[in-house]
Amino acid sequence: MSNHKVPTSSANNPAAKPWGGRFSEATDTFVERFTASVSFDQRMALEDIQGSLAHAQMLSEVGVLSDGEYRKIATGLGDIAEEIKTGTFPWSVQLEDVHMNIEARLTERIGPIGKKLHTGRSRNDQVATDIRLWLRGHIDRIAAELTRLQSGLVALAEREADTIMPGFTHLQSAQPVTFGHHLLAWNAMLTRDFERLMDCRKRLNRSPLGAAALAGTSYPINRARTAELLGFDAPSENALDAVSDRDFAIEFCAFAALLLTHLSRASEELVLWASSQFDFIDLPDRFCTGSSIMPQKKNPDVPELVRGKTGRVNGHLVALLTLMKSQPLAYNKDNQEDKEPLFDTADTALDCLRAFADMVPALQAKRSNMLKAAARGFSTATDLADYLVRKGVAFRDAHEIVGQSVSFAIEQDKDLAELSLHQLQQFSGEIGEDVFAVLTLEGSVAARSHIGGTAPVQVRKACAQARSAIALRTVPSGTGLQGQCQ
Repeated sequence: MSNHKVPTSSANNPAAKPWGGRFSEATDTFVERFTASVSFDQRMALEDIQGSLAHAQMLSEVGVLSDGEYRKIATGLGDIAEEIKTGTFPWSVQLEDVHMNIEARLTERIGPIGKKLHTGRSRNDQVATDIRLWLRGHIDRIAAELTRLQSGLVALAEREADTIMPGFTHLQSAQPVTFGHHLLAWNAMLTRDFERLMDCRKRLNRSPLGAAALAGTSYPINRARTAELLGFDAPSENALDAVSDRDFAIEFCAFAALLLTHLSRASEELVLWASSQFDFIDLPDRFCTGSSIMPQKKNPDVPELVRGKTGRVNGHLVALLTLMKSQPLAYNKDNQEDKEPLFDTADTALDCLRAFADMVPALQAKRSNMLKAAARGFSTATDLADYLVRKGVAFRDAHEIVGQSVSFAIEQDKDLAELSLHQLQQFSGEIGEDVFAVLTLEGSVAARSHIGGTAPVQVRKACAQARSAIALRTVPSGTGLQGQCQ
């Protein structure tokens, strides 16, 4: 006969936990707080209810739940969803996580029938389902915001198709380009980011529900049905893999790190261009702040913060990679640490996109300053070399001739276009009166009229193509039972 005694106090009763039947002492108070995730995973509460509704409907369809039991569970979950939305849901650290909080509340509201909801599933496949549903919804919002940014960016590029500015390599004047051409380079980066995001969404859109703890379940479940109800493309193929891997979260963070890297590069240029040293653009006051001590300051805080937040997102990617690198199959408690980096990455990416989508279309180009800057630094030197090649001079010889011409112009404190024909001809007899057509900034950019070139006519064509590509996008939205809980 056993001498085992079960304490009667719920605070000290291990049996009060849904998993506490085999335990003889209560969880240490610190350990309870240390291991609890409800403070952050409650963000997935509505997704948890989505998954539970689909699971309950499937259980009723296969005969594990009666129709009456299913209706009570569905009504109870709907009422709980309202409590969550209105902020009246009684969250408890003692119940550890979002799943057990909702299940306990359901049982409290509808009685013992609530305990049947967990039939044929585990918290392992439950959390894997919740996090995919949550991330899918955020991917859709990020895709929409990225599309909004690109639409504004392309419109600005078209507006500035004729605006000449210096193009840089090594932050030194290289060749004249149009501002529209430069902005379309940003758009090209963002287009690849959008493609990566859609690829990530496609791979995460498999349902883990029904994988149970790691091996599936002996109940006659229909995993294809729950996948369909939740808007997944199909069930995951292997139960062990379904509950234990977080590669979809890592892939999303890799997308976000690249996105933020691209936004950071653009931010760096905005910060430079807004400075008095460049003075290429004006950022609206609503995207800037002032100094508490220097009244003349107008600080480009929004692009600076986007640039700074890039390191934060990169760190989350490394954190998730490190989290997964040594885990044996299947689920391990380590994976509780996947959510905070993922949540913050999604929030940060969405906020940065929103800031850029609002700010970029509103910036004003200082066209005369850009033009003056392009006229400095001998940015048409390559055009002079190309001119000589067309006259029959070997490129390496042309390079030498132009280098000597630039050196002479520096001594004269003039640009190449300001030298006289006589001065230019001392370096090559092949130079004629027609040289000045190629030494102008307008002639330089117009000459680069091919796909991807900076000529205004090509920029306008590229803008039209980009606009058409954006219009053809199908940005997904929540499907399945999701709408019942949003």
